[in-house]
Amino acid sequence: MDPATPPDPSDPTPQPADGRRPGYLYRQVAAHLAAHPDQVFKVAEVTAAIAAPSTGAVFEALKKMAAAGYATHTTGPHRFQITQAGVDAAGAMPPPAPRTSRQGRRGAGRRQPVTRPNGDLYFPRKLAGATDVDVLRRLREKRIPVLLYGPPGTGKTALVEAAFPDLLTVAGTGDTVVEDFLGNFIPLPDGGFEFVYGPLVAAMREGRALLVDDATLIPPKVLAVLYPAMDGRRVITIPGYRNERVDAADGFYVIAGHNPGVHGAILTEALASRFDVHIEVTTDWDLARHLGVPSPAVAAAVALNDDLAAGRVSWAPQLRELLGFARVRKTLGLPAAAANLAGRAPEEDREQVLAALRQHFGTEIAPLTLGKQR
Repeated sequence: MDPATPPDPSDPTPQPADGRRPGYLYRQVAAHLAAHPDQVFKVAEVTAAIAAPSTGAVFEALKKMAAAGYATHTTGPHRFQITQAGVDAAGAMPPPAPRTSRQGRRGAGRRQPVTRPNGDLYFPRKLAGATDVDVLRRLREKRIPVLLYGPPGTGKTALVEAAFPDLLTVAGTGDTVVEDFLGNFIPLPDGGFEFVYGPLVAAMREGRALLVDDATLIPPKVLAVLYPAMDGRRVITIPGYRNERVDAADGFYVIAGHNPGVHGAILTEALASRFDVHIEVTTDWDLARHLGVPSPAVAAAVALNDDLAAGRVSWAPQLRELLGFARVRKTLGLPAAAANLAGRAPEEDREQVLAALRQHFGTEIAPLTLGKQR
């Protein structure tokens, strides 16, 4: 280590007073994680492994890595694992976040990861001069409903979960009925029945956000139950339970997801007109690389999505499939991950998917298949 190298002013972690230049602890932490890329560490484990004097300082360094996308961060307890971007950074400090205004110093528009209810991290994307998470929260404050649309697996549900920790969800299908929104009677052990309120009623009364996922798969006459809750009235009744009146509390908000091109998904004018903002959600290829997806897999996915847009295929890998690729690669290796991705393609598109994977990986690839007994 060159003692003449100037200090790194972007490193906020506490530093030892023994002549070592700033950034030393961060590089120790990053190096330890990089030496064990498949291992998930608790803060105390890293502290003990590098003989650091302060668990708090190690925690700050780990959080800095996570904020830059160099590590994943899950809670309960706090655990960290290095990403491919962290390995590629080779212990270099992440660049400081730009601060161009007082608003920026308050944190608006920063792309800090947000923890979803399941503990996974969501990395916000740029939208309308801020981040998608910030924009959705601002729209909720103004009661402006949003329709998110895009291929399955691009992160629509993850975005909504990151934006609204109080979220309730209705998963739409062609079999969804009004009772899935309002509630229904359930049998009791003594032979009687009790009415249990549905997620729409709970969201209205508790002032919570309601995601109608795959809304365009739901029959239009069923979706009509939402409309009086979304307009200026913000009131519904429950016909199946004494015509009980339900008023929306402050904070109640409806957001919907739509997957164009999915069989049976129909975006009616009545539904589209209820949502003042329509936001297209596509896969963030840079984020996929950032989270450890190998470049050949990303390049193949980009090419297949171009084919999808041109109508030459009906399926292409999105962020969900690419993150699955990265997980399988860590467990079974790169050839098995590529073979598994090929096997996830629909039968009618499999040859095109295989051709793209072979081109970008430069090797023969076949769908993951059981072989002969040894």
